Amino acid sequence: MKRYPVVLSIAGSDCSGGAGIQADIKTISALGAYAASVITAVTVQDTRGVKAVHTVPAGIVQGQIEAVMDDLCPDTLKIGMVSEPLLVKVIADCLRKYPHRPVVYDPVMVSTSGRKLMTDDAIQLIKEELIPQTTLITPNLDETEVLTGMKITTVEEMIDAARTLSTMYHTAVLVKGGHLQGNEMQDVLFADGNIYIYKERKIESRNLHGTGCTLSSSIATYLASGLPMDQAVGKAKTYVSRAIDAGKEIIVGHGNGPLCHFWGPEKASIWEDKEEE
Repeated sequence: MKRYPVVLSIAGSDCSGGAGIQADIKTISALGAYAASVITAVTVQDTRGVKAVHTVPAGIVQGQIEAVMDDLCPDTLKIGMVSEPLLVKVIADCLRKYPHRPVVYDPVMVSTSGRKLMTDDAIQLIKEELIPQTTLITPNLDETEVLTGMKITTVEEMIDAARTLSTMYHTAVLVKGGHLQGNEMQDVLFADGNIYIYKERKIESRNLHGTGCTLSSSIATYLASGLPMDQAVGKAKTYVSRAIDAGKEIIVGHGNGPLCHFWGPEKASIWEDKEEE
């Protein structure tokens, strides 16, 4: 009997389908794993921005997590939008109840349009209870500045920030440099005392909605397939770049459109990775 690698995404719902749970399920499925989901919030949003957020009651979030964990036994977890302190506490408690599996956390604090998606109390509780239980966090530059208080404008400052966060929270840190100036994208991973820099050419596209969700869920999927952290991040970076490139000419909505998760025969499945090995 063959068993799918199972990836659980704990995140908010995006009714426009480009980010959040919807982007995670598309990504995990495209890479050949089985996607389970726990919805933490229902957002009213489209390609032009977030208009409203409704938080799911903490007891329902806890029940969703326990149902999936007890039955499906996920290989990895991906955590995205967590907007309220009580939800942070519930998720942190569940991580303690179900330990010993990789946890990738994308600290979604600010939307692409600039809307704040998290309360200050939630941010403080995340620092105290959630991040220390993760295997990897994937903040962008704005989120890294919130977590460290450091101003970041260069790759060297990204390295310092990643090292600082890793030391503070005893977790691997991937600082995403997508907002840096220049024609080359550079992300910095600090893991197990080592620095890895991932470089990609910048792809001009207005369709970047859900990029962070896609990256974090693809990392979680590659970790579920058994790859070490640096290789999982590298493959995930390649997947996201190709998804951006594939979707750059596609029109979905009137604003910041989504990536394209469907490359036809070229899409990168973790089953193909295993066959090559």
